[in-house]
Amino acid sequence: MIASWLLTLLLLGRALRGWGAFLGLLLSLAAHGQPTKPKPAPFAFKNARTRSLTLPVEIQRNLLIISTYLNGQGPFNFLLDTGVGTSLLTDPTLRTKLGLRLGRRFRVAGAGQDQPLEAFQTDSVQMTLGDGKVVAPTLTFLILSSDVLNLSGYVGMPIHGILGYDIFHSFVVRIHPAESRIILFSPTTFRAPRGRRWTSMGIDLEGSKAYLRTQAVVHDSLTLPLKLVLDTGAGHALSLETTSDPRLTLPSRRVRSQLGRGLNGLINGYLGRVSSLQLGKYKIKSLVTSFPDAADVSQRAEVFRNGNVGLELLKRFDIIIDYTRNQLWLRPNSLYHDPFEHDMSGLDLLATGSDYRHYIILKVEEGSPADVAGLQPTDEILAINLLPVAGLSLTQISRILHSDDGRPLLLIVRRANGELITTTVRLKRQI
Repeated sequence: MIASWLLTLLLLGRALRGWGAFLGLLLSLAAHGQPTKPKPAPFAFKNARTRSLTLPVEIQRNLLIISTYLNGQGPFNFLLDTGVGTSLLTDPTLRTKLGLRLGRRFRVAGAGQDQPLEAFQTDSVQMTLGDGKVVAPTLTFLILSSDVLNLSGYVGMPIHGILGYDIFHSFVVRIHPAESRIILFSPTTFRAPRGRRWTSMGIDLEGSKAYLRTQAVVHDSLTLPLKLVLDTGAGHALSLETTSDPRLTLPSRRVRSQLGRGLNGLINGYLGRVSSLQLGKYKIKSLVTSFPDAADVSQRAEVFRNGNVGLELLKRFDIIIDYTRNQLWLRPNSLYHDPFEHDMSGLDLLATGSDYRHYIILKVEEGSPADVAGLQPTDEILAINLLPVAGLSLTQISRILHSDDGRPLLLIVRRANGELITTTVRLKRQI
């Protein structure tokens, strides 16, 4: 029998889209409305005297990726995501590879399939990080019956799962995006950073997620208070839900866009800009912001929020996340002055092949530069400006498509019938 609990897995655009994409995964378990008991910290340093440990982190498509070992096997790549309460195994083949014991079976709501997607709870996973120096002896995961998220195709490298609240509940986590490293600190010995460039903000922990309260100038000098999810697993800069406040309206200059793709189908809405967002003592100006349609965010989380802030913004800072003290520290890094840009081509790409170096067009926005250039879904991009894309990561291609207004890109593509064509896409900034 399927468990009476209902797993609601709502993808508010863990999207097959560029850097401005949603990647805000909501995972919640409802057990007849029973209150959630605080969980003990699952991770610990193997040596109890260890105070901190530095780990490499890879950033692809505005996502933090760490290498892990599960039950002594690996390495496996996991997204590091503050927006996820329950950690997830997205690769169903791990079930047999790791010999996992499956517990409760869940039905995934809103999968939009003839046969409901299933997820299973498993508690038979040991996870280690940093050459075994960090250990979670028994970690609870949900494992999907099929890889409907296809995060590997979105990121352009193998992705096996998502690691969320468990790691942030266990350590104070310091992230250096510009240096591709993170530092885990023991909460009992951690000391707050010093220096004039650091700024701190309080965070509220509700339902295994962190929320920050701030304010933004949205338009016409209108300043609004905002409650935002702190979401390192979201690839965009900022997402705002217009249904959360009647004063939160769409900007006059905006572009209609497919913001993401979820289990219920496409996530549609608008891209625009807000004048500024305040983060501690820093004012971030002219942010590209996603505004999802009300119908596509009608299934709301129990905790009220106005939206979320993602890694396209957060990566401009060195970040310290301290769930123990309910604090967030930020310090501008070398990426701080990078402009906020959106995709200027109108292309939605997917990485395929055993090495994820074959790039297929999933969608072409109507009226976009790619549409004007005659590109079509199922076309495979072979070269950009005579540079073979097999030598480029999906992140590098995305950067090219976000680069400069008016920049011409000479593309060589192969049609599904094998025909080779050459065309020019002239990038266009629309907001």
